[in-house]
Amino acid sequence: MEDFLIAIPARLRSSRLPEKPLQELCGKPLIVWVVEACRRITDNVLVATDSKKVASVVRGCGVEAVLTPSELPSGTDRIWEAVKKLDVNYIVNVQGDEPFVKQEHVLPIVEALKSGEEYATVATPFKSLEEVQNPNNVKVIRDKNGHAIYFSRSVIPFVRDGELPPSDYLKHIGIYGYTKGALRRFVNWPEGFLERTEKLEQLRILENGYKIHVSVVESSLVGIDTYEDLKKAEKILKEER
Repeated sequence: MEDFLIAIPARLRSSRLPEKPLQELCGKPLIVWVVEACRRITDNVLVATDSKKVASVVRGCGVEAVLTPSELPSGTDRIWEAVKKLDVNYIVNVQGDEPFVKQEHVLPIVEALKSGEEYATVATPFKSLEEVQNPNNVKVIRDKNGHAIYFSRSVIPFVRDGELPPSDYLKHIGIYGYTKGALRRFVNWPEGFLERTEKLEQLRILENGYKIHVSVVESSLVGIDTYEDLKKAEKILKEER
């Protein structure tokens, strides 16, 4: 049995896409697509939700769902609430709006954790300068050992002379891994200045002096935040079929 767990936070309310986990995508609720994608990676999958409706749908797929308070401030807090009493070494946080997650996104994170890292994530090279310049796409720069130096919505690194090809910039993919102790530590830290300014939760780790290992993978992910994203995902799924 694998010694890691994929935990999926799934809050029912969403400002841009009402009842997002239950939105239909090619005949199935979005959360079902995410659960099925994660189960192709491991049988150890859990959904942390504040909704009995979401929990019912998830349990219908044969996956455990843990009801958590609606007022929790983030998906990470929701995951901690769901796993804090479980005997698990490593937790991978896959967002409830990532139906295209694959082994190549998750397994490098697990490998990093097993090698001694406490926090780990993944990134992929950008494909166009237009994508690099979009502040909705988070950039990350790494040190020579693969640890994050900084995450930003701004273009980093800044090029003083000339220009870099898009592939020299790394796009952060919002899948995270933690040891259980590291996750407990994270949710007990207060929000920091950088996190509050950039609206990037992972900066809390760097602000507190800890490292995040960043593995580089080939493919990106299509997250779903709007109806337009939902239509894009539907098109991709139909093409894959």
